[in-house]
Amino acid sequence: MMRPVAALSVIALVGLACAPAARAQEQREQKPPSIVVSGEATVRAAPDRAFVTIAVESRDKNPSEAQRDTATAMDAVRKKLAAAGVTAEQIKTVAYDLQLEFDYEKGRRIPREYLSRDAIEVRLDDVTTVGKVIDAAVSAGATTIGGVRFDLKERDALEREALRQAVADARARAEAAAAGAGVRVASVLRVEEQRVFPPQPVPMMMRAGVAAAEAAPETTISAGEIELKGQVTLTVRIE
Repeated sequence: MMRPVAALSVIALVGLACAPAARAQEQREQKPPSIVVSGEATVRAAPDRAFVTIAVESRDKNPSEAQRDTATAMDAVRKKLAAAGVTAEQIKTVAYDLQLEFDYEKGRRIPREYLSRDAIEVRLDDVTTVGKVIDAAVSAGATTIGGVRFDLKERDALEREALRQAVADARARAEAAAAGAGVRVASVLRVEEQRVFPPQPVPMMMRAGVAAAEAAPETTISAGEIELKGQVTLTVRIE
């Protein structure tokens, strides 16, 4: 008496197992015909903001003396920057180090002296003042200028413009592909942004001693242009 019930149970389980596969097959059959294309665009703009990293270093066998010399040198640099029109809000400390340096002799570490280093990043909203600020810092006692980079105050708006142009480029490509196939674009099914990260600028390193020894003329910095790229993948339905 139990065998028919068991057979019915097996049939029911098989039916449940096949249902998802049937639905997936049905969805594949109902998937509308489409075209997938890529679009890209580049927006160029002259930078209107710059960042300069300025550092001072001091060495002494006494850590307190090394710290004091660094603090004195950085105070002179900050005062010189203020005279050049740089406000306190434009200055940010990015590194401060105090470490004992060693010499190595026959596999042994021999303490030499303490190195104290203070580094600040200066934001400049007028890129034409970069050279003047560098010269002011070096003349006040800065020992290293490390990393001049340029940026845009309205970067977000320009990135969105690059993205808009990339979508328009993709749409034009989709319409061209559809026309070549004898169909037309009916609607947009999906737009996916492909984030493009520009290469990081290579830091420019300059030692104050070298610049002073060569008695260089006023520092000239060229900002050039910044490129913002937009890239998308567009899926459209055709008919």
